[in-house]
Amino acid sequence: MNLHYFIIYIVETMLRVFPIPCKTGLVKIGNPNINSPVILTCNYHLTVERVKRAIKGIDAYLLVANSKGINVWCSATGGLFTNHDVISVLKTSGIEELVDHKNVILPQLAATGVEAKIIKEKTGWKVIWGPVYAKNIPLFLKDNFIKTPKMREVEFPWRQRVEMAVAWAFPISAVLAIIMTAFWREAIFPVVFLVWIISFLIFVSFPVYSRFLKTGGKRIGFIFFDFGRGGLQLIIWTISMLSLAIYGVLAGNFSWGFILSWGFISFVVVLILSIDLMGSTPVYKSGLHDDRLLKITLDGDKCKGVGFCEEVCPRDCFEIDKDRHIATMPRADQCVQCGACIVQCPLNALYFKGPKGEIILPETIRKFKLNLMGKRFVKVEGKTK
Repeated sequence: MNLHYFIIYIVETMLRVFPIPCKTGLVKIGNPNINSPVILTCNYHLTVERVKRAIKGIDAYLLVANSKGINVWCSATGGLFTNHDVISVLKTSGIEELVDHKNVILPQLAATGVEAKIIKEKTGWKVIWGPVYAKNIPLFLKDNFIKTPKMREVEFPWRQRVEMAVAWAFPISAVLAIIMTAFWREAIFPVVFLVWIISFLIFVSFPVYSRFLKTGGKRIGFIFFDFGRGGLQLIIWTISMLSLAIYGVLAGNFSWGFILSWGFISFVVVLILSIDLMGSTPVYKSGLHDDRLLKITLDGDKCKGVGFCEEVCPRDCFEIDKDRHIATMPRADQCVQCGACIVQCPLNALYFKGPKGEIILPETIRKFKLNLMGKRFVKVEGKTK
């Protein structure tokens, strides 16, 4: 990891919750020629740097499309990384004069908002869905655009969990430090330390409690804070309180005032850090999104087993029965309701079905994207989604 990339990685991980755009357009990697691959990504600066680092040593053209400085999955799902943005960079970058082919590799997670069919119709370029992670691009290119199931699936390994811990801890601790400057200056450093410790505790220990997280059903606890069925926040808060009590005893300044004041502060910190715990992971649907209650439904009469659903699903839910020429969902319980399979199915054989039987058709999913609270604001059988 060179110093330039290391500095970008550290700074932009701390600021990850904010859009960080970079220049759009064409970037030449190495010495590409008319046969070199064309790779397209969003203009979230850290993503661009990761892609450039991953394909260093490969002669390729990198197209950076406008996603308003937001990462691929969030911008595509939220309607900020669209067909128009892809078409625009293909048309204005001059790439058509530089290569003898019309194959463009897009990040798989863009499949929630970019329609391969539309790109082909409007530009003549064929969309090839690349791997989820930039680190797998070299092998993907070497194997002639073949993706293994591992390349298609999102993960939440320890490194990503540490990144999320930092992404939450930095802005929250910075805001609290500014607020406390006016009210309780001597507690600034302990509070900042507390935020970072709890943030790391929540995300690094994710594999321990992840099996207890449930996206279905009603939330319990506070209206704006999802406690989940396991009462995770209360467990973490209890651990924090015990740690504070032990610290107070060892430091010789234990008192009920100390416990009550720091207990309240730690409770607020735990609630803030876990306000959208599941939404902070790539393996669960946000507990704040109504879409978590929807179910992907397959119309067997329309399905011909063409396999786009399997290719773009980030949770490896699908398998294609090649004998019957139909898609199956043996791992439907892993679905995060991203809608990529619905958007990309050329036969409209997939759709969302709600808990009360309401249906959200493919054209609705393609047209209306999610806002931050997971709302599409469209009428579905008399109800607003």
